Amino acid sequence: MVRRERSRGWTCDFPPNRVGQQGTLTRKWARRGTRPRAPRDTRYKWSYIFGAACPQRGAAAGLVLPYVDAQERNLHLEEIARAVAPGAHALLIMDGAGWHTAKALTVPDNITLLKLPPYAPELNPMDNVWAYLRANKLAITVFDSYQDILDKCQAAWNFLANDPQRINSITKRHWATVK
Repeated sequence: MVRRERSRGWTCDFPPNRVGQQGTLTRKWARRGTRPRAPRDTRYKWSYIFGAACPQRGAAAGLVLPYVDAQERNLHLEEIARAVAPGAHALLIMDGAGWHTAKALTVPDNITLLKLPPYAPELNPMDNVWAYLRANKLAITVFDSYQDILDKCQAAWNFLANDPQRINSITKRHWATVK
């Protein structure tokens, strides 16, 4: 007999977070009346951080990949499946984008997908993770090369993934706990 643990609520965000050149403008603290300068890259190279987090365990599973398609999403689902505690089942919360129901999507046996209702991005805690990484690790950056984009994305994700308390504080929701 296989003992099953309670399901753990993982949160995931598809599409993944795009990082690279042609970055977005970022807010920056400055003295009133001043206009601080910030570099902005105008070239067109980027990669994507596929990320998921378990607020209860403070665990994270992520990949930095060059494209967004069913093959890459399947790689990420496999990565999440490996990160789920042995004997547990993960409930993976996603927004309702159309490509989540792609026919080529292969969902592992230890994961169940839960689509959020439309127009409710605030219900997905991974949006807070992306905002945190953009503001603290990936903001106001001009990348020297594509390899630099990959390296900085990996460093930013590893910074987050290696800090369970930070994952908990960013992604935990009192209304989404397993009892």
